[in-house]
Amino acid sequence: MKSIFFKSLAICFIALSLWSCKKDETRTVSNITPAGTLAASTTTLNLVQSSATLPAVTLSYPLATSTGYVVPVTTTLQFGLKGSNFTPVREIVVTNKTYAPTVTDVNNMILALGGKVGTPAQIEVRLKSGAAVNDLTYSNIITLSATPYLASAWIYVPGAYQGWNPATADSLVSVSSNGVYTGMIAYTAGNLEFKVTPAKKWDIAFGDAGAGKISSSAGDNLKSPDAVVKQVTVDLNKNTIVFGTPSEWALIGDATPGGWNTDTDMKVTNDGKGLVYTLKTNLTVGEFKFRFGHAWDINLGGDATLTLNGGNIKVATAGTYTVTLTVVKAADKVTGGSYTIVKN
Repeated sequence: MKSIFFKSLAICFIALSLWSCKKDETRTVSNITPAGTLAASTTTLNLVQSSATLPAVTLSYPLATSTGYVVPVTTTLQFGLKGSNFTPVREIVVTNKTYAPTVTDVNNMILALGGKVGTPAQIEVRLKSGAAVNDLTYSNIITLSATPYLASAWIYVPGAYQGWNPATADSLVSVSSNGVYTGMIAYTAGNLEFKVTPAKKWDIAFGDAGAGKISSSAGDNLKSPDAVVKQVTVDLNKNTIVFGTPSEWALIGDATPGGWNTDTDMKVTNDGKGLVYTLKTNLTVGEFKFRFGHAWDINLGGDATLTLNGGNIKVATAGTYTVTLTVVKAADKVTGGSYTIVKN
């Protein structure tokens, strides 16, 4: 009897085990909706600073959903300059079925993606939906057209190079008012120290806090590493300062201090437009040209009216000169320019 009982019990356990296995094989699958159709209230945006807080466009779309075995899903709007394949990209995770960025939002986004002030731009937008990196779908792409405007903020750089006068100090510009300011400052020998002020007065002044940091409570002056034109970037979000070498317009030639091998950088007017450059420097008898980005891809030469790849400019008398370059552009392409050269 015992043997029969234990055999019956064993059979029951085996049957239960098989039933459990069969039950485990019945799995619930997640069904995630693909990215739906994206629509825009308009594709031609009028960016005007007086309307900065108003919606520039309204985007509408379905949100991603998950049914069955529910998993977290997200719907993201991706923005990129047309033709860039969304590299770089700006992403905004949305939880509502519409998104209406303001004129300021769109303006700043275009500038952050590489658009230029006053130059017509096209920005692409699409939906990215899914639950994981390997399970994403994308919607149709809509192209928005707009011309960004200069919505800038400035800070100032009074220092020894200009007589420590905040009222006449050079500035650094934040084109999109995002707290990061940059510009070129022409430091001179023996005049490397300076401070940073939010206004053209001494009420608040940022000094050297060490290790690339600045502070309004730091008494020590900031100091340029070189007596040349420097690219200065101040981030008031992080209270940092960085010095760099400009990579814009420069003089090059045997009449310049660097000869034909080393550029002598010019200083741009820190207005966010990048059209007027100046330089005070010693020139010898010889020739020079203007070139951009320390390379020959874009260079200007010729007479008072400069042309791309024009001839060398001659210097007949050695001395200290102030050279001014005004760049002419069509859209974002350099087409020519003009210059003045004045002996001091």
